[in-house]
Amino acid sequence: MTIAINKSTKSTESSDDDPLLFRHPTIDDGAAVYELVRDCPPLDLNSNYVYLLLCTHFAHTCLVAQQDNQLVGFISAYPHPQKPHTLFVWQVAVHASMRGQGLAKQMLDQLLQSPQLAHIRFIETTVDPTNQSSRRLFEKLAQSHQAELTELEFFQAEHFIEPQVEPLLRIGPLQAHM
Repeated sequence: MTIAINKSTKSTESSDDDPLLFRHPTIDDGAAVYELVRDCPPLDLNSNYVYLLLCTHFAHTCLVAQQDNQLVGFISAYPHPQKPHTLFVWQVAVHASMRGQGLAKQMLDQLLQSPQLAHIRFIETTVDPTNQSSRRLFEKLAQSHQAELTELEFFQAEHFIEPQVEPLLRIGPLQAHM
């Protein structure tokens, strides 16, 4: 079942003919999500099966942005298993044609307005220290929700097959739905 999130929401960059729609994904979005993430380096591409699971089992904590029947954005997130008021944001993908227009933040804000996530007070994510655009996104999210952003050590080089570091960014407490 698809749950529309503020279907009337339009991007400031969209014309009336091409509304930007935000909604939870469905199983039918799995292949398009896979292709979108594939086309958004440096995001790690997971299997099509993983995206099918996200679009079904975790649909209520994920979001797609659609324009002209094309997926132009995707957020995968899930409730933290040990922290009931925390949402872990796994991936944020924005189609090249939509970058620089604030779509990633719009999607995060839309997701946080979902009634199923009314209890969420913290966002956690990991961001490579060199990924400045993602870091700015989460800094802006923290600012707009009047929340603190804390960076903590998390995944270290020895945890990965190919050495890298992924610190944990924790944002919160979030103000009630804005």
